[in-house]
Amino acid sequence: MNSQFGLANVWSQGDIVTKAVALLLLLMSLASWMVIIIKTLDLIRYKKISRAAEGFWHSEDFAAGLAKLGADPANPFRQLALEGREATLHHRVTRAHLHDALDVSDWVTRTLRNTIDEFTAKLQSGLAILASVGSTAPFVGLFGTVWGIYHALLAIGAAGQATIDKVAGPIGESLIMTALGLAVAIPAVLGYNALVRGNKGVLHKLNRFAHDLHAYFVTGARVSTGEAGGMANVVSMKKA
Repeated sequence: MNSQFGLANVWSQGDIVTKAVALLLLLMSLASWMVIIIKTLDLIRYKKISRAAEGFWHSEDFAAGLAKLGADPANPFRQLALEGREATLHHRVTRAHLHDALDVSDWVTRTLRNTIDEFTAKLQSGLAILASVGSTAPFVGLFGTVWGIYHALLAIGAAGQATIDKVAGPIGESLIMTALGLAVAIPAVLGYNALVRGNKGVLHKLNRFAHDLHAYFVTGARVSTGEAGGMANVVSMKKA
């Protein structure tokens, strides 16, 4: 008796449109879960890197600070430090181009901002998939429901019987498509919100690190907010 109802029966009795909607929802679910898992693992790794980045400022010189940041080329904090150093050295050595006429502070700021923008784009890649799935999956499921109810009513009308036992089964099975659409959309929306919130935390720490790097490359010392709210030099490191 149970084999005549449920998701398996919807698939076996459904036409090509119903099966196409079910497959589309399955693909959307797989895509969203892949993005959630991959981006969550990346976020965990970046949070671990950001916690270790504070050790950079407790180094005796720039080279020792880079060593504490590790050799991972995907480390955004290490990339910021390297790009800032290269920009400072470039500005000191040559003035052969128009952009070299910029003040060293503006030139370093521009370089660090470009690096942060590139990392931000990398960090947010894939979130568009979650946003798209979260906003469209319920409507895809609703389309499957409407299509299934339409064909169920046609079948009931052709049979000439409209009793509750004849109507409840086919229409109830059609409503499964709406439930599937919600089951796909809800994790995508929750995952999107969680990843956006986590990304903001990482970017906040990265921007703060870039601010300290800017002060170091321009003045030779890290600048931070003191207890009284004023600005004070916290760490003075040997120039690279």
